[in-house]
Amino acid sequence: MMWQLRRLTLLVFLITVPVLPGFGQVESADVTLDYVAKKAEERARKPFHSPRADLPDILRADKLDYDKYREIRFRHEQAFWSAEKLPFAVEFFHPGYLYEEPVHINEFSATHVQPIRFVQDFFDYGKLRIKNQIPANTGYAGFKVLYPINQPDKMDELGSFLGASYFRLLGKGQHYGESARGLALDSGESGRPEEFPIFTDWWLGKPQADDKELRLFALLDSVSCTGAYEFHIRPGETTVASIDVVLYLRPEDEIHTADPQRKPLLTIGMAPLTSMFWFGKNSERKFDDYRPEVHDSDGLLIRMENKELLWRPLNNAPVMRHQRFVANNIRGFGLLQRERDFAAYQDLFNFYQSVPSVWVEPHGMWGEGDLHLLELSTSYEGLDNVVAFWDPKTKPAPMQPFHFGYDLYWTRETDLKFSTNRVLATRCGIDPRNAKWRQFAVDFGGAKLAALADDNPPQAIASCSTNAAIVETQVFRLPAGGNWRAFIKMEPVAGNVDPVDLRCTLKKGEDVLAETWTYHWSPP
Repeated sequence: MMWQLRRLTLLVFLITVPVLPGFGQVESADVTLDYVAKKAEERARKPFHSPRADLPDILRADKLDYDKYREIRFRHEQAFWSAEKLPFAVEFFHPGYLYEEPVHINEFSATHVQPIRFVQDFFDYGKLRIKNQIPANTGYAGFKVLYPINQPDKMDELGSFLGASYFRLLGKGQHYGESARGLALDSGESGRPEEFPIFTDWWLGKPQADDKELRLFALLDSVSCTGAYEFHIRPGETTVASIDVVLYLRPEDEIHTADPQRKPLLTIGMAPLTSMFWFGKNSERKFDDYRPEVHDSDGLLIRMENKELLWRPLNNAPVMRHQRFVANNIRGFGLLQRERDFAAYQDLFNFYQSVPSVWVEPHGMWGEGDLHLLELSTSYEGLDNVVAFWDPKTKPAPMQPFHFGYDLYWTRETDLKFSTNRVLATRCGIDPRNAKWRQFAVDFGGAKLAALADDNPPQAIASCSTNAAIVETQVFRLPAGGNWRAFIKMEPVAGNVDPVDLRCTLKKGEDVLAETWTYHWSPP
């Protein structure tokens, strides 16, 4: 036992203070956003080089398949920083199989930075015989962050950074659901493939014993651009990630050297969110499944510059849908999970009632642009089929630094105080009196609505796009809870095959009582 403790202590010492060949050289440096931005700028002046080219052959998917990759497990007792009893710890994902783009990870303190080399003894390889075929400079697939988020004496998973520029975080009592990304390029644009940037390098700030926040930096790389990212992660009931970015678009010659077919970017997706919606209360496509609802998010909330709130229920239409909202100086947006009742899901294995909503709040003014919502058609729950992001109208020139920042709230919405009078549910179907009409039942709730008397209902102000007409609106008090239901009946223009956009706001005189419901209905 004593020998094992000495061996573990020596292993940690070799990583944190590398004195032997192969463990990387300590660099005296102050790691800041500017430090990483200079590296991003230097890289942007050269063509993109995929880390996939540097992956050892033994780790490629044709040799390390799903079953073999599952044999590899991180040894939890080797978690980085755990031997020093610091508030945060890190475990690494093994490269290979689907993760063919190795990520190079560094640790930094107030004065120094050093690489964290690939250490084979971090992993249990089971029956695999590949251990001694992986060089120390290979890198990792990514990493997870541990923190006592649920119990003060137990390190639980706080977040995961794995694959391209994807990452997920958790607040107290939450389970993994949707993901965020560093950047989305040409997502959902017809006639061109989406470009997936990747985090190629990370700098992990070594925490102090009393730290409540973890500081990370990342270098993002892609055919068309590079970027420097600074993360400040504050765990809690709602975990908040404050993110600042410096982006560089590559010169056209450097882009075409790496990919001669690459066209100029149409969209630069800032603060992209990715989620899953299979079916819910509003679904007209029915699936053979025992559960009433299956989704990680059920709607998109948008806070406009004038503080108007738009609630757009998600849907899984038969075809891909790409909707844009003009959102100059947007004040926030998020893919939210509002249904929190287990009875709505009846799923003992996927905790959809406990997944986080993710809310984006910009730092400062983002100017003119559009909020994009992309919904892919899916026939099962294993596909993340929903993407939301903001796209600036004016794109930066090549090599011109483009700065932006935002906060990400991984929340159950308890801290979104501006959204207390809200849309609660959406249901739709054929009107029983007229098969040409679609009937939408939209439930609203909140303090303003609850204060109204039964005989003093709010007025539903409804409208739709020109390829349909609103034929009737009614509002009724629901039996319990002080909530109200608006019925909106719509008739599409004869022969219409395009989506119909609808809106409804509840008002009393000139007073707006809740969010604006907006819907994108697709003909069957």
